[in-house]
Amino acid sequence: MKWFDSFFERSARGVAQRSSRRSAMATLGRVLVGSALVPLLPVDRTYAAGKGAASAPSPASAVSDDPYSCDYWRYCAIDGWLCSCCGGTSSSCPPGTSPSPITWIGTCRNPHDGTDYIVSYNDCCGKTSCGRCFCNRNEHEKPLYKLSLDNDINWCMASGNANYHCSVSVLLGVAQK
Repeated sequence: MKWFDSFFERSARGVAQRSSRRSAMATLGRVLVGSALVPLLPVDRTYAAGKGAASAPSPASAVSDDPYSCDYWRYCAIDGWLCSCCGGTSSSCPPGTSPSPITWIGTCRNPHDGTDYIVSYNDCCGKTSCGRCFCNRNEHEKPLYKLSLDNDINWCMASGNANYHCSVSVLLGVAQK
């Protein structure tokens, strides 16, 4: 076992000769700053999409009037659990949650009257994720540099309770051309 001890002694002495306290502190600083930036990364809620959840409709599929379906026309830019399946409605948060003060927007066409509507998508915050009726539709989604039109952000980070529960769609008005 003497060879084992001498091997580790030589290795430790070699590392000590090639490095300094200053470089060790610099490395530690980089690790701490990098780990502090991790919560700022966008949140991807698709982790449970494959577990029997609804998926985005194909372009050829018919648009639905069912607020429990991902095909509902007002959900054209939604990303998350549908509040209509979680104790709320398509436009109101379930009891015990509150809408995030910051939202993302989309423009959805009502197939019945052919009118384009501006839709505000609100994350309902305060409880853990609902886990039912996942829907991710990215029609007309803008790149991440245009945050107000992107749906891949946990908007609950702006509220007092950052726990995401579900998402609602609120009609704001008719889109002007």
